[in-house]
Amino acid sequence: MSRAAKRSVSEKRAALRRGQYGETLALLSLILRFYRIEARNYTAHQGEIDIIARRGRVIAFIEVKARADWAQAEAAIDGHKLTRMTRAASHWLMRHAWATDYTLRLDAIDIVPWRWPRHRTDIAPLGVGH
Repeated sequence: MSRAAKRSVSEKRAALRRGQYGETLALLSLILRFYRIEARNYTAHQGEIDIIARRGRVIAFIEVKARADWAQAEAAIDGHKLTRMTRAASHWLMRHAWATDYTLRLDAIDIVPWRWPRHRTDIAPLGVGH
């Protein structure tokens, strides 16, 4: 294996570790704010959601982004990512019909070094029937 390929694998592993750390920190922040975690890393055809959480009458489909600063974390969620989240949320809702009576929203939790996670609520219209 070439040196560049090894570095690429090493960088991918480091990014995966950062992502897992970010998701764990996001989960902790949600639990401390009395959210109930319904699912983690929910994958459906052509979509994925990092965390699905419920608090009161709200179901939040949450994307976690760990980046160097707030602006990079916010910019990391583009239209393509929102479409993939919406597809996965629709799939989850088909399998959990009880949740359609709840307020549904797309959220993001931004993770940056040495700061408490920032939870952005209702970042875009969900685009599924509710």
